Amino acid sequence: MKKSLYFFSNGVLRRKDNTVVFEGDGRRKFVPVEHVSEFHVFGEVDCNKKLLEFLSQKEIVLHYYDHYGYYMGSFYPREHLNSGYMILKQAEHYMDEAKRKILAYQFVRGAVHNIEVVLKYYRNRAKDVGDRLDIIQSLRSTLTPDMSVAELMGVEGNIREQYYRSFDAILNNEAFRFEKRTRRPPQNYLNTLISFGNSIMYTTCLSEIYKTHLDPRIGFLHTTNFRKFSLNLDLAEIFKPILIDRVILSCVGRQMITENDFERDSEGVILKEKGKRVFMQELDKKFATTLKHRELGRSVSYRRYIRLEAYKLEKHFMGEKEYKPFAMTW
Repeated sequence: MKKSLYFFSNGVLRRKDNTVVFEGDGRRKFVPVEHVSEFHVFGEVDCNKKLLEFLSQKEIVLHYYDHYGYYMGSFYPREHLNSGYMILKQAEHYMDEAKRKILAYQFVRGAVHNIEVVLKYYRNRAKDVGDRLDIIQSLRSTLTPDMSVAELMGVEGNIREQYYRSFDAILNNEAFRFEKRTRRPPQNYLNTLISFGNSIMYTTCLSEIYKTHLDPRIGFLHTTNFRKFSLNLDLAEIFKPILIDRVILSCVGRQMITENDFERDSEGVILKEKGKRVFMQELDKKFATTLKHRELGRSVSYRRYIRLEAYKLEKHFMGEKEYKPFAMTW
């Protein structure tokens, strides 16, 4: 599969003949665009219309993040797989409350299953997460397909709060205590990593949706409103525990990311460039890790599984096969 490229330094990104060049810190680096699916820009990087036209031709998505690593927006090239039929079917499943609740329930069910899988993995390695896991399983038992979307999100939010609190027992690191979920900006190291990782997961799902016939503006668990994209947030819920959270726990647990990789300003805590680079290197390794796909009969990368999840939604909308979320097994 094509790969992602990350720009942490300040500079200029521009077209050079039939490729892209990044100029910054007195260096010039050529980018092999034929092997790239998306750019992630974290530094102060300038570009122009000529570059955007070229990225559109090459179907490369450009994602921008702010000073704290929060997603700001994307240059989302004109959809090349537009399907009026698929958009109508997708909208139909949103407008019909019963159909929407079915999908919202499946997204929450998939997220909670994968949360439990992560906790069981650490429980089997003598981490004291049993009590949290019991609470989560009790909350999960209250989930039903006929619950409203707001009720589903409420239960999912309570489950995720218990889940994040279990990180203290897994890491056993006073510097990386969870305390409580804080955002925009996060107020401690662990929350900073969670927010940074989640932003990457949202944009990765957005990039994979771009390669399908789906419209990322029509979500089901996350309300479709004036927010530009929401379907990517739905898909991200399923994959965050097994991709983002496992990378966070690994990087901190193996001291690949430490207190020295953060700085605090007047508003909150920021992950420094070195920490971002380490995190993205490990996440790219995780994205590239393969699992045997039962139906396809071959190994598939985690990144590819995200797109396959979108394809499963297409089949659901067309009435070919009921959607069931990706369920991790270890």
